[in-house]
Amino acid sequence: MRASWGPSGAYVVDGQTGARLFAWNGGTARVLASNTKLFTTGAALARKGPNATIATRALIGGAMNAMGTVDGDLYLKGGGDPAFGSSAYVRHAYGTGSGATIESLAKRLYAGGLRLIRGSVVGDESLFDSRRGIPATGYAASGQVEGPLSGLVYNHGLMASGYFQTNPPGYAAARMTDALRAAGVTVKKSATTGRAPGGAIELARVESLKMSKLAQLTDTPSDNFFAEELAKGLGGGTTAGGASAVVRFARSRGARVRLADGSGLSHSNRASPQDVVRYLIKERSQPESKALYGALAIAGVNGTLASRMGSGPAHKHCRAKTGTLNGVSALSGYCSSRGGHTIVFSILMNGVSSNSRAHSLQDRMAQAIAGYSG
Repeated sequence: MRASWGPSGAYVVDGQTGARLFAWNGGTARVLASNTKLFTTGAALARKGPNATIATRALIGGAMNAMGTVDGDLYLKGGGDPAFGSSAYVRHAYGTGSGATIESLAKRLYAGGLRLIRGSVVGDESLFDSRRGIPATGYAASGQVEGPLSGLVYNHGLMASGYFQTNPPGYAAARMTDALRAAGVTVKKSATTGRAPGGAIELARVESLKMSKLAQLTDTPSDNFFAEELAKGLGGGTTAGGASAVVRFARSRGARVRLADGSGLSHSNRASPQDVVRYLIKERSQPESKALYGALAIAGVNGTLASRMGSGPAHKHCRAKTGTLNGVSALSGYCSSRGGHTIVFSILMNGVSSNSRAHSLQDRMAQAIAGYSG
């Protein structure tokens, strides 16, 4: 750590014995960058449960008649599932044939007897606010967030062209219209946006991937869009509410954290290495422990650590969350040591002028941690 930048810190603890193995300015709060996601995904797993899912629902304002006709509109109501989309996109982007897709919802509606919608498919994103970004982006959609935020997500907020959707609920409603027609349901009017009426009747729903998988899709590649969607889902549909909910959760795990968002894009997101380690140690005894651990990238194998620590004691023996912002680089997580212990660590580097140099220093630290024989 002597070779690191001045405003940097590290803290290392033997998870078996509780012994502090190393500390370097470990009690001073630093910018977390994407280490923020450790707290966001931990909160989502703890509050919802690793096996929990998020529903995307199809609703109508009145009854469907015996001929399968809906005289009014059908409402596509989002539940904040960040992985909802087309079956082709879900398979390609998330490597799974399961999860909630627009085609499976259309097929369920047809199987349930739906044949004609005299009105429109209406995209309803009202579970969340309509801000497409976070404080760091002026609440506007941004490449940093990797997609426009919405309570009704479709294909990560991307159009077929790869550009951001300008109207996510309207875009999703249009794709739902296409899927229904392909399934054999006639839809008379063009897609639009709105809010399902109170007392609306649910015709069908599809459930998201399990929360443990959503956490993995967030942490392993460090997906800012997923993190912000999960945070909003914890905080009543707003970024501020989500950040507050995650802070309260971290406090319940003994960690003092200051957050402005769920992904780590704000330089206001701060905690000390000691607090990060305290949190990670506490998490080991919680019901969501296995899911949080499994969400982290593996050194030299996948995600943001695929090209790092490809050999040596850390290779395949450290799971960690990276973090990168302008002037910030971080690495925190767990290593299985040569001595058979789980070592918990946090390295938060601020004032960074070279990411490659920061990664090199962090990797050397991780190799030393994994090589510990005590």
